[in-house]
Amino acid sequence: MSALATLRQINAQMETTMQRISTGLRVNDASDNAAYWSIATTLRSDMKAKSAVVDALGLSRAMTDVASAGMSQAVDIVGEIKAKLVLASEPGVDKTKINKELDELKAQLLNVAQSSSFNGQNWLYGSPGIVSMPASTRDYGGFVSVGYIEVDKSETTLIDPADNSNGILTEDRDVTTAGGSAETFYLLGSGTSGTAKQITLDANTTADELSGMVQAMDDMEKDLIDANAMLGIKAKGIERQEAFTKKLIEVSKKALGRLVDADMAEESTRLKALQVQQQLAIQALSIANSQPNMILQLFR
Repeated sequence: MSALATLRQINAQMETTMQRISTGLRVNDASDNAAYWSIATTLRSDMKAKSAVVDALGLSRAMTDVASAGMSQAVDIVGEIKAKLVLASEPGVDKTKINKELDELKAQLLNVAQSSSFNGQNWLYGSPGIVSMPASTRDYGGFVSVGYIEVDKSETTLIDPADNSNGILTEDRDVTTAGGSAETFYLLGSGTSGTAKQITLDANTTADELSGMVQAMDDMEKDLIDANAMLGIKAKGIERQEAFTKKLIEVSKKALGRLVDADMAEESTRLKALQVQQQLAIQALSIANSQPNMILQLFR
């Protein structure tokens, strides 16, 4: 009976060791170690949530990059329009030909604003609003919440078809011309006041009007640069948060490994030792089973 009990004990130990080797875990369920299993389960859940945040941050970074690319292109085009207006100030220049170039550049601005879209979102065209992008998972006293990075589209909207006053390229620009006159100009759309003049050229456009248009374009260019700088700051913040979240996941993986991972070298050595013990136990059991037969032979 002792040999049989020993063999059963060895078989149970072998089963545990083989399970650890096959799964790579020394804590497979709560029966192995309830405390460690509970912590490990929580860590795995947290890592899944953080992985989802990393995916969301990747999409957010892509959206920010698309908006920034569109904004940079708008800055270049607005700078070119300003340069054309300065050129139109030169004596003898055909302003109507320059105006055709301005029309083409305005069409390009509209196309840039409309095409700067990613994943169904466009931060340059449409109505302003707050865009909230998942950035982190927080745990305060057992309560889990999601942290967000927010972008205010009122700072990035180039064109709002519903309201010209919301767009950087469509809102009115109040300026004082070189001659001291107060004027209001707009580039795209229809303006927001009845007195605003569109930035356009014809043969009768005066040098004073041109000076006001150049000032309006300069003011517009500064707003575009500020908006692009804000997008750059958001992109850098998203990049840092993404790197930090990935680091947290790596730290959690290491902590999880320390809790539940099996030492494969130790378990392999233990398995070999148990196999030897199993063979010895089988031999011992065989000898024990043969002893009654030997006694019976003495009475024959």
